[in-house]
Formats: sequence, structure tokens, C-alpha cells
Amino acid sequence: MLKFDIEKSAGLARVGVIHTPHGDIKTPAFVGAATRATVKALTMEQMRELGSQAILANTYHLILAPGADLIEAAGGLAEFSSWHAPTFTDSGGFQIFSLPDVKISESGAKFKSHIDGRKFEMTPESSMQDQWKIGADIHMAFDQLTKSDQYEDMKQAMDRTHAWLDRCVAEHQRLASMASTGDGLGRAPAEHPKGGAAGEKSPAGPVEPMQYLFAVVQGGNFLDLRAESAKYCASKAVDGFGIGGVFTAEGMDEMLKTVNSILPENKPRHLLGMGQEPLDLFVGAEFGCDTFDCVGPTRMARNGSLYTLDGRINIKNAKFKHDFTPLMPECDCDCCKKYNKAYLHHLFKTDEITAKILASIHNEHFVIQTVANIRESLLNGTFQDYKRSFLARYY
Repeated sequence: MLKFDIEKSAGLARVGVIHTPHGDIKTPAFVGAATRATVKALTMEQMRELGSQAILANTYHLILAPGADLIEAAGGLAEFSSWHAPTFTDSGGFQIFSLPDVKISESGAKFKSHIDGRKFEMTPESSMQDQWKIGADIHMAFDQLTKSDQYEDMKQAMDRTHAWLDRCVAEHQRLASMASTGDGLGRAPAEHPKGGAAGEKSPAGPVEPMQYLFAVVQGGNFLDLRAESAKYCASKAVDGFGIGGVFTAEGMDEMLKTVNSILPENKPRHLLGMGQEPLDLFVGAEFGCDTFDCVGPTRMARNGSLYTLDGRINIKNAKFKHDFTPLMPECDCDCCKKYNKAYLHHLFKTDEITAKILASIHNEHFVIQTVANIRESLLNGTFQDYKRSFLARYY
């Protein structure tokens, strides 16, 4: 079972440490969205310098390229990407069910690659197998997303997610049993020879399988479905929980209160795909979420939308052409310490690659540091004051 220590709690909010095979995650924490085993425009060394404690890769994208087998042959995600720190993989369900021609059945999902049109099928079993090959510390169960906001459609997707969870748990346990004897996937990361095969037997004999499974709570904006899903997921032999699906930001506090009041306190909770808006981070932490991931900060950065304590700005606007002040004087990232708004404006207007790099450094640092500050405020009892002052200035 994944070890999770709670240092302090206040209501549903808590400060803790998730202990993974590749190191500890001090929570609450923002997890870098390394969709294709990289955070766009940033190196893994830059992510370390920015204070990122973990990354989350996407199974859908990785099975398309370079393929789970290749990552396994490299020794797993950490060796392949040179990220020797905690790792997550999303199942890829969100991306698959967002595709235009996906075919869904009780068995799983059939879809075509958005890259070259190749046909794929993902089932709960194949999702687990691919995630074990990729070798992240924490996997997400394969779940169904529905684009509909109708109650019956949401319930059908939730019921299927629950049925698939049972199959994910069974396959995860089967793979863990194989790994424990060195006969299958998922050897302990410390025993991977660099560039060696993940399935190779260890001369030291059986090892503890060091990959863990999170169930995913669904139900959309319907609190009764969210409660039902949380109860179902909580009853299963899993190591933690993802909270996924589509829901409105306005109702996020009530949804999280409903879900996290039901989920067991001694297991970590990951809020999937949320963190573009600082409000999401404060609400998520206040109502019991431990980790967050989102592609939003770097996606916005690549388009010139940059965080400041006084709200987001579009650095491409003409008013910044002669502005020689730092982007955010209070920030100690390399972008803010070494460059000014006029220079960033120039880089974006001339479409220089450096624009995307510097902007991504800043936005990723801003979000990581905001969550680190939330953690500190929870520890010292000043969370509500920090939340009020931050949000009042930002919005």
C-alpha cells in the first residue's frame, strides 16, 4: 500500500507526504503535466529548478509514440525521461473519449490515432499493462468520460467506470503478483539497470512491486452521482483516488466536499486536470485534495498569457513594448529575475522559441510556488488570510 502521512489537518484540508519509490511528495503539490514524457518547452532539469516534485505523463499519448514497450526497454518513465523523482500516469481516458470517432463498449474503447490514423483499442486490462510498462509510481484507473451533461448519460458513464475499475484492480493485482517474483512488469525502480529491461529477473530474488493504483471518481456536476462514485471507489483495494470528469468551477467546492467527506482520509487524492486558475488550487486544497495537474499554465504561456499577482496579462499587447520592468518583481524565477516585459513582448512578436521557454518557466513556477505557499499557510494556520489576500489581488 502506498504510504501517505498526514502532518496536519484543518477540516478537509490537510498537509502531508506521499512516499513513492522515486521519492517523497510534500502535499499539497502541483504536479507538472509531462503529457508526452516532457513538459512542453521545458527540460526536466528546469522543472527540478522550478521546484516541481513530480510529473504526470499521459498513457494515450505515450502508446501512440514512442510506445509503452520502448519506455519499458529504457527502464521505465524515470530512466527514459531522466526525471528521477515521483511520477504519475493518467490512463488517457479523457483524451480518448474526447476524440471524434471513438467507439465505446463494455469491453473498452476503439479509436484512431490523431497522429497517423492507426487503429487502437484500450481496455481496462490493456491500460494497466501499458501503465506498468511505462513504469510510473502511480497509475490512474481507466475511466469513461462523457461529453454529455445529461444525468442518465453521466450515470451510464459512471457505472461503466465502476465496472472498469473492478477490472483495473484485478489486472493491477495480477501484474503486481507477477512483478513480485520478477516474472513480469514493474520491477522496483532502484533495481532497473540503466537502459535495462523492466521485466528482467532480479538476481536478488522477489521484489516488492512498486507501482500503485488510483481509482477515479466520476459523476460530473451531480452530487448524488459523485457521492455514489466516491463510495464505490472507497470500497476497492486501491492506493488513492483521482477526481476526474467535467464539472463547473462554481460548484467545485460542493463537489469536493461531497467526495472528500466520503473518501478515506488515509489515502491521497489527486484533482485531475485542474490548476489553470489559482482559485482551483485554493478550493482544491481547502476541500481535501493533495495533488493537482494541469496543462493550462504552460499552454497559456506559449500563447503569451502570463500570471502575475495582479492577474493574467497578455504580454503581446502593445502597451508592453516599452515596459522595461520585470514581469513580476516578487517572483524569483529566471524569467522575472533576468528579463523585462519589453524583451518578452519582442520575443513573442518576432515568434522566437525563447519566448515560449521563458514564459513557461514563469507560469509553471508561479503555480508550483502558489501551491507551496498554500501548504505553508496550512501548516502555520494562515490559510484563510492567504487565500483572501491572494484572490482579492489576483481577481
